Amino acid sequence: MSRLSFDVLRVGKKYRLTNFRDQYEFIIEEILDNGNFRLKDIHTLEIMFMRDIIYFGKGKDFEITEMQD
Repeated sequence: MSRLSFDVLRVGKKYRLTNFRDQYEFIIEEILDNGNFRLKDIHTLEIMFMRDIIYFGKGKDFEITEMQD
C-alpha cells in the first residue's frame, strides 16, 4: 500500500496511522473547517481528533495507509 497525505483522506473510509511506533485504526467521521479530522477508533469506537494524534509532531515512522474492508 502506498502512503497517503491529509489531502486525500475521505469521510467514511478506514485508515491506519503509525506515528512514534503507535498505531491507530480509524474511520474518518468528519473533515472540520480548520484542517482537522474527527475520527472514530475501529476497535474501541472512541471519538478522537487527528490533531491529538499528531500533537507532538510526526515521527520518522509517520505513515497513513487506507485499510481494505
